[in-house]
Amino acid sequence: MTPTIQQLSKPFGKVVCRTSGSGDSDHLVLLHGVGMQSAAWAPQITALSKFYPVYALDLPGHGGSDPIAAGSRLPDYLDWLEAALDALNLNRVNLVGHSMGALIAGGLAVRNPERVIRVALLNSVFRRDAQARQAVIERAALIGKGAFDLETPLRRWFGNTSPERAARAKVATWLAAVDIDGYATAYNAFAHGDALYADGFEKIACPLLAVTGSDDPNSTPEMAHAMSQAVPNGRAVIIDSHRHMVNLTAPDTVNAALLQWLRTPTQERSPA
Repeated sequence: MTPTIQQLSKPFGKVVCRTSGSGDSDHLVLLHGVGMQSAAWAPQITALSKFYPVYALDLPGHGGSDPIAAGSRLPDYLDWLEAALDALNLNRVNLVGHSMGALIAGGLAVRNPERVIRVALLNSVFRRDAQARQAVIERAALIGKGAFDLETPLRRWFGNTSPERAARAKVATWLAAVDIDGYATAYNAFAHGDALYADGFEKIACPLLAVTGSDDPNSTPEMAHAMSQAVPNGRAVIIDSHRHMVNLTAPDTVNAALLQWLRTPTQERSPA
């Protein structure tokens, strides 16, 4: 993986991108979740770059990327992603997102489908119920005041198996290093973004893959099925006995699902 820095159009500053692979295959772009960084995609980059050129981006205010303006919401992150794709000279891409990254990926597939060949959403939220929405909005408000609790998300995201303990140690390192302001801005956008583009999913014509763990309490299997059923060409994969970080705790299963999705034929969009 080779980290590079790209200067984006105003007002987005620079973005750090890990690249691997080459060739004429469709480009694959990976977007991580809140508090993570592009290094979290290491198992996917290793497996998928054998077949596709892969670009894993640090979200704004995460890793080495410059922060986005305080108070930014999900549409602003979509603007940032399009600026990043422009800087990388990527017109149409296969787009994979995890958690917050999945909200960005799904949003772009709705808002600007011409740029998305296929979209895969890992551990994504979709139309939270009122109780869940209020809980995450309250957590976002606390984080915005500087109350950053490292252990609470780790308890939600991981069980106690050996692979999960190993993944948890890596994730704890990334969470501990995150810029609190970048984390707070992203979490607030995440808290308010679960339904913003949901009504547009029925218009997504490209192949959509929704993946989550059977034991993920927030990005639930019901949400994954709802997303896959909302689109004409959708598929859900539920990974038994795993939680929120399936790309790290069940990488072989996730990579196999992504390869199958990447090989799903697409239909050219009509001019209409």
